[in-house]
Order: sequence, then C-alpha cells, then structure tokens
Amino acid sequence: MTNGFTPGDAPLVVVVGPTGTGKSDLSLAIAERLTGTPDDVEIVNADSMQLYRGMDIGTAKLRPDERRGIPHHLLDVLDVTEEATVARYQPAAREAIRDILARGKTPVLVGGSGLYVSSVIYEFTFPGTDPAIRQRLEAELDAVGPGMLHRRLIDIDPVTAERVGPHNGRRIVRALEVAEMTGDAPSAALPDKPTPWHPTVILGLRAPREELVARLDRRVDRMWADGLVAEADALRHAGIEQGVTASRAIGYAQALAQLSGELTADEARAQTAALTRRYARRQVSWFKRYPHAHWLDYDDPNLVDEAVRLITTRPAV
Repeated sequence: MTNGFTPGDAPLVVVVGPTGTGKSDLSLAIAERLTGTPDDVEIVNADSMQLYRGMDIGTAKLRPDERRGIPHHLLDVLDVTEEATVARYQPAAREAIRDILARGKTPVLVGGSGLYVSSVIYEFTFPGTDPAIRQRLEAELDAVGPGMLHRRLIDIDPVTAERVGPHNGRRIVRALEVAEMTGDAPSAALPDKPTPWHPTVILGLRAPREELVARLDRRVDRMWADGLVAEADALRHAGIEQGVTASRAIGYAQALAQLSGELTADEARAQTAALTRRYARRQVSWFKRYPHAHWLDYDDPNLVDEAVRLITTRPAV
C-alpha cells in the first residue's frame, strides 16, 4: 500500500447519501454493531457546515449526548467567521483517519458534502488561492450576484457549473478562481477514474424521490420549530454575517434574512425547503458517480445488518 498504510489496516468506511436519509443514525448503529463496543470505532465528519461551532439545528448535528459515547472528529472546529474550504479540510480529515487507524480502530467517514468526501477518499490535490483574483471575483459577486458568474462558469466548465449550481456564490467564485489560476477547467481536479487513497467500503443511502422530498420538507419545518431563527440570531453576535461560508449556509441565510426583515417566516421556510431539495438532487448526482458504492434503501428493516455484512466481508477498494 501507499500513503503509509499496510495491507492489514482496517478499511475506511464511508457513509454517504442525500440530506435526510439517516446517515448519522446508520453510522452510530454501525459503530455499535461492528465490534460490540463503541470505543473501537470512531466517526469523522464530512459535512462542511457541521464544522462550525454553534450551527447545530440547521445542520442536524448530533448533540454530544446523542453520540452514544462514540468519538466524533471534525465537529465544531471552526468559528462562523472562518472560511470552510475543502483544501483545509482534506489534510485534517486524513490526519484524523490515520490516527484512528494507528490506534487499531475503524474510521467511519460520514457526510453529504460530496467534494469533501471525495477529497478524502480519492487521490487528488487542490490548487492554492490567489488573493487578488479571489478579492476581485468576490467583489463582482457582491455587485452582480451569483447568476451572472454562474453563466460565465457554464461557458468555461459546464460540468463544474452543474455540480455547483447557480446559487452557491462561494463555490462559483472558487471555481472561477481555479480556472483563472490554472488555465484549465476546475473539473480537471476530479479525475473520471480516481485512485483510492486507502481501501474503502462506501455505503450509499437512497430514498425514492417523493419520500425524500416529503422528509426534507418536514425537516425544514422542524428546524424552524426547534429554534433555528433564535440560533441564527445568537450567531449574529458571534459574527456569522461576516463569515464568507457560514452566512450563506442553507437555512441560516434565510433565517438571517427573516431576522433582518428581508423575508417573512413563511418565505424563509419556503426558500430553505426549495434550496434543500435542490441540494439533495446535486448530492444524488454526485454520489452516483462513485463506482464502487453499495447502495442501500434508507428504510430497509435489515439496513444495519446489510451494512455490517458489507463491512465485515471487507470488499474494500
């Protein structure tokens, strides 16, 4: 093996799928069932917004008392004023995984942020940044909005434009920055046949489209009922409105707009629901490209048994 791993290493277990399919619940069940004691399995977060301290309700982050004593890594590691980037996340996640493996335990990578997951499980590197280019593009984003920049990205790299979508201004800016710096399409950083970084068992959760939409809409209603707006209000004092990434997170951007009077509560919920459904579609498209993923129905009564069987038979690639 490469990367300092040996053939006797445990596989990296990866749990992916669209928002609302129960990835966290499955990862906890796997951790408990895989060895019989939760101390032998540790979970690594791959949800970019769960990196932030205080962003709990809108990200469906497990509270400490909900983690069943299972160690979790890369939760609550950023202030809302900091920028979350995959280039920063990749080495931190891999370091956590190496440490888990070195202690003879099994790492379980869990999350729905496709690029973040891919950055860990496959071999590819990310270009650096150019502050001058980034500042110019961010100023343009503020001036004309993401739609104009997205149309430019379509001309340069329609593959990346489809992955990013027309509303994620931060990722559109990053894609245009990479294109300008490298003279190449940003999608070139993601090879069609990626090389695995470590032997991996990928478990994908799926749900029928109609059921998933209903679950996502109920989830948005629960977020408002559970106090997302109050959470966003508290985060304003922590500087979320100055945060490049956190302030644009789905749900939080709408809650902040409700607090400022730009949206009514009904408008904020409706916009969040629409964006969540759109994001879930992009997640499905992203994870479908994983050639060796084992797809499981989110509501299968034998879900945990099948997941554990796949892991313990070690069909890792």
